[in-house]
Amino acid sequence: MTETAELGDFLKARRAALDPADLGLPTGFNQRRVAGLRREELAQLAGISVDYYTRLEQGRARNVSDSVLESLSRALRLHRDEETYLRNLAAPKRKRVARPRAQRVRPELQLMLNAIQSPAFVFGRYLDVLAWNPLGGALSFDFSATPPGERNIPKMFFLDEHAREMHPEWTTVAREVVANLRSESGKYPDDPYLAQLVGELSLGSEEFRKLWAKHTVREKAHAWKVMINPIVGELRLRYETLRLPDEPELALVIYTAEPGSDSERALGLLASWVADPAHA
Repeated sequence: MTETAELGDFLKARRAALDPADLGLPTGFNQRRVAGLRREELAQLAGISVDYYTRLEQGRARNVSDSVLESLSRALRLHRDEETYLRNLAAPKRKRVARPRAQRVRPELQLMLNAIQSPAFVFGRYLDVLAWNPLGGALSFDFSATPPGERNIPKMFFLDEHAREMHPEWTTVAREVVANLRSESGKYPDDPYLAQLVGELSLGSEEFRKLWAKHTVREKAHAWKVMINPIVGELRLRYETLRLPDEPELALVIYTAEPGSDSERALGLLASWVADPAHA
C-alpha cells in the first residue's frame, strides 16, 4: 500500500474514533450514520477547506505543509506517537532515508547484556529480536531455537500457538504489539520487508488483521506485563525501553520485578535455573 493510501486510512480511522459529544456536536441517530466526525466537521476544526481535506483522505494531496499537519494533529487530538506517524506518512520524501541495512549487535553490546542481572533484550526494526541475555532467553519464547529471520515479536505473538498460554493478558498485549509495529512502520513506509511482514501476519492471524486495520499508533516504552514461565510459573514484570544514542533504531529492553514480590523470588529461581550448568 502506498504512503498516500496509508495516510488516508489513518485519517479516516482517527476521525471515526473521535466522539462528537466531546466537541459539543449532535450525536442523534438521525444525524449520524457512521461513528466519529464528518469530513466537513473535521475540516472546520482544522481550519482547512473540505475539498482539501477530502483530497488528503483520498491520497490526492501533495506537499502537505507543517501548519496543516499541526492543525490536523490538534483537530484529531493526536498524541505524540500518532503525530509523528502522521508526519512520516504525509511528508515521506522529507523524512525518508536510504533503505536500512541489516541490523547487527556489536559484541560489546552483547557483553553488556550478559552482565545485566535481569531479563534483557535488544530489539531492532519492526520488533525483531536481535540479542538477549541468558535470563531473557529463559523468560518466554525460545529465541535460540528459532531461525534468525523468524525472531520477530509480532510473528511469534500472533503465529505461535503457545503465545496465548504464556500471556494471560494476551488481548491487551496484542493491541500494544500492533500499535508499536504501526509506529515503527511510519519510519520506513516504503520498506519491502514491512509489506512482507504485514502480509504474512494478516494471512496467518485474523486478530492481527483486525487490529492492524484500526490504525492505532503507540510506541510503548514501559509497562507491566504478566507472563506464565514454564519453569517458575506466573511472573509480573515491568519493562523499560532505552534507545541507544548512536544506534537509535536499536532498543534495549530490561524486565524487572517489584522488590519483595513473589515475582522477584520467582525471577531469582529462574536465574538459578539458568546458571545451573545442567541447563546450559
